[in-house]
Amino acid sequence: MSERPFPFLKFPRALPSEVRIPIRVVNFNEIHADFLGSERVDQASRCIDCGNPYCSWGCPLGNRIPQWLKLAREGRVEDAATLMHETNPLPEICGRVCPHDRLCEGVCTLEQGFGAVSIGAIERSITDEAIRRGWRPAEATSRTDKRVAIIGAGPAGLAAADRLARAGVSADVFDRHEEIGGLLTFGIPSFKLEKDIVRRRRQVLEEQGVRFHLGVRVGHDVAFERLVDDYDAVFVATGAYTAVDAQLPGQDLSGVIVALPFLIANARQQLGTATVADVLPDLKGKRVVVLGGGDTAMDCVRTSVRLGAERVTCVYRRDEENMPGSRKEVKNARDEGVIFRFLAQPLAIVGDGHVDGVEIVDTELVAEAGGRARAKVIANGTQTIPADIVILSFGFLASPPDWCASAGIELDNNGRLKVGGPSRLPQQTAHPKVFAGGDTVRGADLVVRAVLDGREAARSILSQLGVVA
Repeated sequence: MSERPFPFLKFPRALPSEVRIPIRVVNFNEIHADFLGSERVDQASRCIDCGNPYCSWGCPLGNRIPQWLKLAREGRVEDAATLMHETNPLPEICGRVCPHDRLCEGVCTLEQGFGAVSIGAIERSITDEAIRRGWRPAEATSRTDKRVAIIGAGPAGLAAADRLARAGVSADVFDRHEEIGGLLTFGIPSFKLEKDIVRRRRQVLEEQGVRFHLGVRVGHDVAFERLVDDYDAVFVATGAYTAVDAQLPGQDLSGVIVALPFLIANARQQLGTATVADVLPDLKGKRVVVLGGGDTAMDCVRTSVRLGAERVTCVYRRDEENMPGSRKEVKNARDEGVIFRFLAQPLAIVGDGHVDGVEIVDTELVAEAGGRARAKVIANGTQTIPADIVILSFGFLASPPDWCASAGIELDNNGRLKVGGPSRLPQQTAHPKVFAGGDTVRGADLVVRAVLDGREAARSILSQLGVVA
C-alpha cells in the first residue's frame, strides 16, 4: 500500500467499537470488539516513527513498538506478532490489561494535541489475529537435558516458561489453582480479560513443551526441597495475596469483605469451579462502597455493577489525578454508573452487627519533596456514606511461602523475596539455584512488570545453565 502523508491528521485516534453500556453491564464479556476492515491498518499508520521511540522507553519490556506498527501498517500480521514476542511473551494479555495511558501511550509523541497511537488495541488485535491464523512463537531449534521448576502460573511464571521452552529447556509449572494465570484468571475480571484468552495461551505454551501441574501446593503436595534437588533451577513467582490491613474500626462487621477473595469467588463462579469457600455476597439492589483507588478497586466497582448493585461508590483519599489506577479504568467505571468520592479518608465502618455505612472525612493534598502528594485530613467534620456492603481494596503484600526461611532465601522487611545484588545474577536469590520475580519480589505491581521479571529470570537461568538462547 502507498504511504499517506500525515495519516495522524486523516485518522483520529480510535479504539475498536465499544459494547453499549446497558448491554455490557449485565454480563462479564470484554467491552471492546476487534478492529474492523482497515481500522487496524489506519490506526497503525498514525505512528510517525519519531526517531526517539518514547513509546519503547515507556514500556517496561522495551517493546519495539514503532517497528511492529510498521509491519501492522503493511498488513504483515504474522511478522508483527513474531517481533512482539521477541520482547513480550504475553502480548495479547498486556494489550488488554496494561495501563497504556501511563506507559507507552502516555509518552507517545502524538499524545499532546492529536491523541496517542492506539498501541494497546493494536497489540491485542495483531496477536489475536496471528494466533487465529495458526501462527506460533518460534520453537527451540534443539532440546537440552536441562529442567527448570516454576512455582506459580501467573504472568511471571508464564513468561519464564515461554523463554525457557524456546531455548530448549524443559519447564514444569506448579500452581495451587485449578487453572493457569494466577491473577490473570482469578483476579482480573473477564470484562477486561476473557479467560479463553488465558486458556489459549496455555495451549500455545503446551505446544512449546511446557508442562503444567495444577492443583499442586508446593510445600504441601510436593516438597520445595525436592524441586531444588530434582531440577537444575527453580523460579519462584507466588504473587502477592496478603491484603493490606488498614485497621479500620468496624472492619469485622458482617458485610465487610476483602477485594481479592471477592474477585476470586466471582471468577470461580464464572468458570464454574466455585467451592464452598468461594462465598459471593448477593449484591442485587445493594449499596456498595469500595475503599481504595487502584486497578483492583476498579475491578471491584465494575464487578459490583454487573452483580446488580443499586449504587456503587468508590472512596479514595487523593484526587483523580493521583489515583494509582488506570485512567481508562476510571472512565469505564464512571461510564457504568460508579460514583467517585475523591479527597475522602475513611475513618470507620459503622453498623450494629452488619455494616450500615462508612464514616469519612475530607482531605487535601500536601506536596511532599521528591515524592507523591500526601493526603492530609481537613478537620471540618465527618460524613457517613450509607452502605450495605463494603469492599476493602487497600492493596496487597507479597505472600512469601513458609519454606523460604528453611531454604535460606532472604526476605526484606515487607516480606518480599530479595533478588540480585553483588555476585548474583538478575532475579537470583541467596540460594544459587533459586530465582524469583513478579509480585513476590515487587509487591503488588503491574502485570507487565511481572512479565519483565519472568523474562529476565529465564535469561539469568539460561546463563547459569550455559544454554544459549
